[in-house]
Amino acid sequence: MNPTVQQPQLNRWTILIASVLINICVGSIYAFSVFAMPLSKVFDATMPQIMMAFTINAAISPIPMILGGKLVDKGGARTAIFLGGAMFGVGFILSGLASAPWMLYLTYGVVTGIGQGIVYSATIGNTVKLFPDKRGLAAGLVTAGYGGGTIVIAPIANSLITGSGVQSAMMMLGAAFLVIILGCGTLVKAAPVGYVPQGWTPPVTAGRPGGINYNWTEIIRKPIFYVIACLFLIGALSGMMVTSNASIIGQTMFGLTAATAALFVSLYSLSNCLGRIVWGAVSDRIGRTKCLMAIYIVIAAMMLTIALSSSVVGFAVAIIGIGLCFGGTMGIFPSIVGEKFGMKYYGVNYGVTFIGYSGAAFFGPRIAGSVAAANNGAFTNAFYIALVIALIGFALTFVYQAMEKKQAAAPIEPTRAA
Repeated sequence: MNPTVQQPQLNRWTILIASVLINICVGSIYAFSVFAMPLSKVFDATMPQIMMAFTINAAISPIPMILGGKLVDKGGARTAIFLGGAMFGVGFILSGLASAPWMLYLTYGVVTGIGQGIVYSATIGNTVKLFPDKRGLAAGLVTAGYGGGTIVIAPIANSLITGSGVQSAMMMLGAAFLVIILGCGTLVKAAPVGYVPQGWTPPVTAGRPGGINYNWTEIIRKPIFYVIACLFLIGALSGMMVTSNASIIGQTMFGLTAATAALFVSLYSLSNCLGRIVWGAVSDRIGRTKCLMAIYIVIAAMMLTIALSSSVVGFAVAIIGIGLCFGGTMGIFPSIVGEKFGMKYYGVNYGVTFIGYSGAAFFGPRIAGSVAAANNGAFTNAFYIALVIALIGFALTFVYQAMEKKQAAAPIEPTRAA
């Protein structure tokens, strides 16, 4: 049985708020499009050359998440935030000092990317451990900060670029990120081993309170891990398709001006942010599996809506629906990993499972871009592809549900000394 640790003096809500503020800073990574065009002019480079920095950043994300998760599992959440936050802020400052695209790949792509991943895994891992009674809501809130980073930082960055130039803007933001992340990091305390909030009784799972704890070498030998990773990929795929192309879709398929399309991008980001909180809270009440079923059905319906619609209203409805579901996916899976594999090794396990999201980040934009390029800029067939994939995800939830029942009925495994 896991030790029960009652610590009424531990203000977990203060830690949660600090973690949200930290994630707003590192979530600014998705505001790169604000910097991309000005940087292309400074370096006299093409947009694909500049965007490679963002691609590198996204591609390496599982590695720093595992590193950050390892620190969290050892009680070093604050250390991870300080380390990652320092790298993130310094990476931004160095990006402002870059004089060629290849330097941007090292600073924004590698240094900032590693820092962002370490911080993100630390805030999520520690928060989920602090809220075993409200995992969905807590994970939704802390990931909402990450998803909302673009909403908060993009207009600030745009104003700084207009007034001081893109490189000065990146240096100023980097300095601000250092102060905010390190300052909020002082408010973060590591979740005690076996932490149980006062007045809450852990549910009995697999024959013992708190369930079983598997490390990453054990979870990768379990079929349910691969199903979870695939469900993660499918849930995030449509969101990543739209994230990278929302403005282009609005302009080419619905006749929006660039300024109006930008408003829809903000609407999508807001929906993404809210979806993490709403779906996370709902999943606490009705269960993660039922939430996933609903999310995949809504994604399919929204993809059909955007594929068949020629009106701005239809585009708005689809953008909101897809954003809510993408956010919901990001808010629910942190809880699923903790519930299926235990909390002792949660930090590393979530980093390993995050490969599902990385797959979505890699394939989603490429599917959308390739289909549009082959169809004179029209994304319609890409929407139909995403619709079919969402329905596959819905079917896969039944496989996952059957595996859950089998896991619950399995004999109790011996407790390891590790």
